[in-house]
Amino acid sequence: MRALLQRVLEAKVVVDGQVTGEIQTGILVFLGLGKEDNFEKGQKLIDKILKYRFFDDEQGKMGWNVSQANGGLLLVSQFTLMAQTQKGLRPDFGPAMPPTEAKALYEQLVAYAQSQFENVQTGIFAADMKVHLVNDGPVTFNLEVE
Repeated sequence: MRALLQRVLEAKVVVDGQVTGEIQTGILVFLGLGKEDNFEKGQKLIDKILKYRFFDDEQGKMGWNVSQANGGLLLVSQFTLMAQTQKGLRPDFGPAMPPTEAKALYEQLVAYAQSQFENVQTGIFAADMKVHLVNDGPVTFNLEVE
């Protein structure tokens, strides 16, 4: 399971011309699910994301988490994060969780995130999403859990 986190001043997901999720200051999370992933790993990852300190505190250091920064969380499923890219000139998506299983797990993780944090927005699983964002910094981190 992989999550690419971007600290944003604003972000939104548009599907078929309609905004499906939108936040102001917060974290845009691109979430990739692998064949071996499960809900317990996902809980650990969501908990880590919510506690991860990469917003500026009063001293200008990365000391605050998303809650302390009064931010939002925008979760976007992205199976391409699971691609193997070490060999050749085409990505290998073999490690990605099959779509039916991934959709069920993604929906469980969204529900879990919503139970832990008030401002959670999402894209639409497997849709052709247009993601708009203003990266703050830029600050981007790649998180994985075992």
